[in-house]
Amino acid sequence: MKKPVIGVLGNLLLIENDIFAGAERSYVNNDYIKAVHIAGGVPVIIPPLLDDEIIEKQISMLNGIIISGGYDVNPLRYGDEPREKLGFIHPLVDDFTIKAIKIAVNFNKPILGICKGAQILNVAYGGSLYQDLSYMPGCYIKHSQNAKAHIATHLIEVDKESKLFEIIGDNTYVNSFHHQVIKDIADEFRVAARAKDGAVEAIEMKDKEFVVAVQWHPEMMAATNETMKKLFKRLIKEASKNL
Repeated sequence: MKKPVIGVLGNLLLIENDIFAGAERSYVNNDYIKAVHIAGGVPVIIPPLLDDEIIEKQISMLNGIIISGGYDVNPLRYGDEPREKLGFIHPLVDDFTIKAIKIAVNFNKPILGICKGAQILNVAYGGSLYQDLSYMPGCYIKHSQNAKAHIATHLIEVDKESKLFEIIGDNTYVNSFHHQVIKDIADEFRVAARAKDGAVEAIEMKDKEFVVAVQWHPEMMAATNETMKKLFKRLIKEASKNL
């Protein structure tokens, strides 16, 4: 039985401490790879490049896309100046990711965004971010947990009219590893879930079959959590329509 190929958009990592110090590596965290595999897909890593023709070729070969987490989004991308609590940014990776997103959406590829993947998906279409959760009015939940990655630490409230509700059901508990969060929602999207302090936890593209993004890290939970595995199963199901 033919399986869909799922491309995980990659990051660039600067090597500092070994014989290759100063070099950059294209990478994704292995939990993304394992989550796609256990859900029934064929995972591949898509390295960051700035050649539009090559990016289009990369995306055209895929049946579905995961926009992975990573560094902070460059605030200049959403018309803001860098603030004191902004973390490390990599503008080249942002440029690649936004190009890949636009091409994938135009090709009607199913997309699952995760953590920064949700943030940059929103920014790609004109939305904005809080550069740190301390800048978000009313934020009181600890969104960067100390517990192990597979452990859920706070509740999300899921919109019952959303695709996310179709996939994972009612309110559930998730893990949390972020210090930025969506501020203004791009017109093309709707909020699918929030934390109890109002932080946006999931968004969906209004006029596409499956462009869904979550702020937490389901790939870190999927091996032991059936609810989180359902997100990847749904991505595989949607991607299978492109075989």
